[in-house]
Amino acid sequence: MSNAEIQKRKDAATPRGVGVMCQFYAERAQNAELWDVEGRRFIDFAAGIAVLNTGHRHPKIIAAIARQLEKFTHTCYQVVPYESYVSLAERINRITPGSHAKKTAFFSSGAEAVENAIKIARSATGRSAVVAFAGGFHGRTMMGMALTGKVTPYKTGFGPFPGEVYHVPFPVELHGVTTAHSLAALQTLFKADVDPKRVAAIILEPVQGEGGFYMAPPEFMRALRAVCDEHGILLIADEIQTGFARTGKLFAMEYYDVLPDLMTIAKSLAGGMPLSGVCGRAEIMDAPTPGGLGGTYGGNPLAIAASHAVLDVIEEEQLVERANLLGQRLKDRLQGLRGAVPQIAEVRGPGAMVAVEFMKPGTHEPDPVFTKDMQARALEKGLLLLSCGVYSNVIRFLFPLTISDALMDEALAVLESALRESVASA
Repeated sequence: MSNAEIQKRKDAATPRGVGVMCQFYAERAQNAELWDVEGRRFIDFAAGIAVLNTGHRHPKIIAAIARQLEKFTHTCYQVVPYESYVSLAERINRITPGSHAKKTAFFSSGAEAVENAIKIARSATGRSAVVAFAGGFHGRTMMGMALTGKVTPYKTGFGPFPGEVYHVPFPVELHGVTTAHSLAALQTLFKADVDPKRVAAIILEPVQGEGGFYMAPPEFMRALRAVCDEHGILLIADEIQTGFARTGKLFAMEYYDVLPDLMTIAKSLAGGMPLSGVCGRAEIMDAPTPGGLGGTYGGNPLAIAASHAVLDVIEEEQLVERANLLGQRLKDRLQGLRGAVPQIAEVRGPGAMVAVEFMKPGTHEPDPVFTKDMQARALEKGLLLLSCGVYSNVIRFLFPLTISDALMDEALAVLESALRESVASA
């Protein structure tokens, strides 16, 4: 069985709207490596889009799922509950930022968590409007698309979207948008488009994911908290991509001296199993009436078991600390290449949530062509990378935090080689 044969079947059997980056098909994977059906090996710096902070097939996660398989695979928590769901909620309540009383509900996908966070915010406040940010990504459901601040490919041809969703610029100084600009735009929004007393929530990623790995400045997060407190608005931190040690903290909100009212979590929460959640202030989480939250597969027992193991692995293998070490090694390597790669405009990101942004040399013009070429060269050499950014000119690095030092060295050598080759051909 060849990649080409499967590709032909895929094109005939599945819709083009499910965009697929790679032209090869996975056969097996282990930690930070995967092999395709033809036996070719790749170093995985995508990790299922930040899902595998604990790597492919971590033995403790596999063992936890196997133990649960011997008991039961599904009851629907809303029909017959189980203790593991409750104990995981207790763990999440303890480890998320803030010592206030919290409650957590589990769902299946990140988009579903976002949808439910908006439902909870509307129920708790009795308001309907929501403010989000340009460049933000919150999922592919209708509300998720409405909140997402990037049109192509996520929103093209799918409107109209749910109403009462407003966007303001996200502070990205590299692109000329300061914190002051963003806050002024928010005040203009309140004066021109929506009464702040009708706004249920402001939602943002502490570090934008699809938008380009831009981190919200501390003064910006502090100002948003003040605006929310002034007008009775809830602050929602979307930690779906930033959570579970990726940023060098267990959660990115730990970098700030203010707290969100609600947090959405998913991706690396369960090491590859579909699980998401909303964690928030207890009184806010209790606003919806019984039956208002849930889902047939929400909090699936196999995924819950995996998540308990993920939290154990993060603690036992000190993955928060390792994220900082690995991220710094990557940033140092990229910074050291700036002289040889004039397209590098910025290297950024907390912990191991690292990105490099490319612009045409001597300009502030994004260079998606160079980005795509470099990504393709890396893939040809066996290194799997993801791009992002509104202008598609950013490479983001999402390697498993469990990657070995030797494999990290190999990957960095491939990365440097791909960059130098792209410069030579530019």
